[in-house]
Amino acid sequence: VKLVASWGGSVQPGGSVRLSCEVSGGSFATYALGWFRPAPRKEREWVSYMNWSGCSTYYADSVNGRFTISRDDATYSGFLRMDSLSPQHTATYYCAASRRIRPDKPETIAFWGQGTQVTVPS
Repeated sequence: VKLVASWGGSVQPGGSVRLSCEVSGGSFATYALGWFRPAPRKEREWVSYMNWSGCSTYYADSVNGRFTISRDDATYSGFLRMDSLSPQHTATYYCAASRRIRPDKPETIAFWGQGTQVTVPS
């Protein structure tokens, strides 16, 4: 299974971007999808994740109301829409796929994308 994240780049404060994660191989429709980023004293912290059907979505408090996670099973893709960005959102974002996303245990996630950098200048 391979995950390829796209759209890395710079966006002005207050702007929006949509990250994409294309999944090849495996059984996409059975995977929960998530987005993580590095954090101090942690390998990675969760930003948002959703279950295999997309009916249940979860957001970290720091991004709730600003970010929207979604998926398109027809194109084997996951997305993270990021609105009202500020410099605090600057990070490398990693997409993840697994039968189950345990946000507090990223080491249990089966598949990772390569990471895509989002930079919001101050």
